[in-house]
Amino acid sequence: MSEVAVSIYLVLILFFWLASGLWIGLALSLVGYLGMFLFTSRPIGDSMVMTIWGSMSSWTLTALPMFIWMGEILFRTRLSEDIFKGVAPWVEKIPGKLLHVNVVACTIFAAVSGSSAATTATIGKITIPELMKRGYPEEKIVGTLAGAGTLGFLIPPSIIMIVYGVSANVSIAKLFIAGVMPGITLAVMFMLYIALWSIFNKKRLPEGRQKYSFVDKIKSSKNLILPVLLILAVLGSIYTGVATATEAAGIGVLGSLVIAFIQGTLNWKTFSESLLSATRLYAMIALILAGSSFLSLSMGFIGLPRHLAEVISSLNLSPQGLIVVLTVFYIILGMFIDGISMVVLTISVLLPSISQAGIDLIWFGVFLVIVVELAQITPPVGFNLFVIQGLTGKDLGYIAKQSLPAFIIMCFLVLLIFVYPDIVLYLPNKMRG
Repeated sequence: MSEVAVSIYLVLILFFWLASGLWIGLALSLVGYLGMFLFTSRPIGDSMVMTIWGSMSSWTLTALPMFIWMGEILFRTRLSEDIFKGVAPWVEKIPGKLLHVNVVACTIFAAVSGSSAATTATIGKITIPELMKRGYPEEKIVGTLAGAGTLGFLIPPSIIMIVYGVSANVSIAKLFIAGVMPGITLAVMFMLYIALWSIFNKKRLPEGRQKYSFVDKIKSSKNLILPVLLILAVLGSIYTGVATATEAAGIGVLGSLVIAFIQGTLNWKTFSESLLSATRLYAMIALILAGSSFLSLSMGFIGLPRHLAEVISSLNLSPQGLIVVLTVFYIILGMFIDGISMVVLTISVLLPSISQAGIDLIWFGVFLVIVVELAQITPPVGFNLFVIQGLTGKDLGYIAKQSLPAFIIMCFLVLLIFVYPDIVLYLPNKMRG
């Protein structure tokens, strides 16, 4: 049987098991086992044990559960409420007014969370009722939150970046720093869209209820002190070379516990719930990574990555053409599976082609995060859409429709970072260590 036939056969089996509801990590492991059993003479048991142990014992990977725990602790604090109070007075005079709170609050919370769904849920549970109460149009509240919530993946610390960094064997610290400028750029693009929309739809926005003096704004900013200090501690320690990504994760956990203590939300119940929730989420991700590692090994023995790289090379695609093809590929894939699975299922197979095309792996990591963000607001499996549906009770199709402007803006960001790669690479190239 040819390599093409083998790969098609295994992919069909994988999708069958995924559609049956089998856990993703187990489905990946089973397909890897089946591929090695049917099409190679390699010792399966030894290969499986060594590969899974090797993928799970990475020191770099320890950053992942730590950042997840940090996000879970902060999810149970009043941080999102404080961010709303701190940001609202500053955006009252900008076209779009408090709609900008969705973007700014998500940007700040993303820098201490690492999760798109957690950012959307945490900020949404505060901003949706507040903005609805003040008379802002519901469709714009929903649309801006769906788009801005995806910043949880792009602005470091990012769970997806850690998964990619481990899978592609690139510096997680550099990936984190590489996401800063694209993340800020995307936030600014969202805010420009809100401002332009509001200029042409002034009658749909409510009048400002409260006038804030400059002194009032300064006073309100005290609510931002704790999150800003945590951001500076985590990202500053990485950028200056004082701490690795793993060590910065430890700093983040300690900082989040301090914030919870200061706010009076740290007790045994919230501590244990955050720890158990982080453990469950990491166990799910770890199982997917373990299954992916074994499947990648199996595909390597069969020869699929080499064959796929040869096929892509034979197409003589330019780097631009390859990026266009991969963008479409990931958007379609994102309609059916979650972002972490998208990364681990594809990266080992595509990496040779990416390297051969001369595409920087740090740049590609940020590109991959952006297209994973697109998947977060793409039905039928868009996790941000599910989160907002849970918060509002609205139909999934309605939420997806309101998210379309954000989808288009993120597609434009992909084009922008391709034309101007320094948006991604400038800070990593200047980074110490």
